[in-house]
Amino acid sequence: MLELLVGPISNLLDKVIPDADERSRLAHEIATLTERQAHEIAKAQIAVNKEEASHTSMFVSGWRPAVGWVCCAGLASNYLLVPFANFGLGIAGSAYMVPLLDLSEMMPVLLGMLGLGAMRTVEKTKDVARK
Repeated sequence: MLELLVGPISNLLDKVIPDADERSRLAHEIATLTERQAHEIAKAQIAVNKEEASHTSMFVSGWRPAVGWVCCAGLASNYLLVPFANFGLGIAGSAYMVPLLDLSEMMPVLLGMLGLGAMRTVEKTKDVARK
C-alpha cells in the first residue's frame, strides 16, 4: 500500500522542499519505510516462533510435529491403509471400495516440511547449525 504513495509523495517533495539534500533524505526515508516495517514484522514473528518452540506445553510447541504427523497419516492411509482395506473388502466380496484421499493440498505442505528438514540435516552435517 505504501509503495503506491512513494512516487506521488516524492514528486510533492520536489515542489514543497527547496533544499535538494533534505528532499533526497526525505525521499529515501519514505522509500525505505515499507522495508523497515516489513523487517519489524518479520522480527516480531521470529520472536513469537522462538517463544512457541521453547514452550514446555505440547499444545503450544507441538503444532509443527502435529502437522508432520497429520501429513504422514494422510500419506500412510492413501498408500497403505486404503489399498489394504480395499483388498480385504474385495476378498470378502464387498462391492464397497474405500475412496482415496485427495493429496493435492497436503503434498506441498509435506514436501515443504521434508525440504526444510533436509536443509536442517545438511546444516548439522556441515557443522554450521546454530546451537
